[in-house]
Amino acid sequence: MENKSNKEKLNTRCYKLSISIINFCDVLPNKRSSWVITDQLIRSSTSIGANVFEAKSSSSKLEFKKFFEIALKSANETNYWLNILKDLNLTDLNKINLLIQEVNEIGNILGRSVITLKKNINSEKLKK
Repeated sequence: MENKSNKEKLNTRCYKLSISIINFCDVLPNKRSSWVITDQLIRSSTSIGANVFEAKSSSSKLEFKKFFEIALKSANETNYWLNILKDLNLTDLNKINLLIQEVNEIGNILGRSVITLKKNINSEKLKK
């Protein structure tokens, strides 16, 4: 049951991150550079949650792992875009640092999950 609770927490955190980033992007300066960066940032951040949610419908552990790997890559990309905005000084430093912290924590959870899933899949292959 604890595992299910952790999955629900991850789903909720990913969803809230998407909402937070969309709201964050909506108040950035109306500049061409902001448009391009925020477009990529919204795509990558919403991809994290979308892939975690889609993993629930996986037909195998291998497919489930693949969705988590994609979510992890999207978390890394989100981190990249947030750091670009941070270094451009386009927004409040406290807000962006909180978003970076959250995406890093989610990325760490996803990374540990992928490692565990790989071990489990390899262990099952050895048993066969």
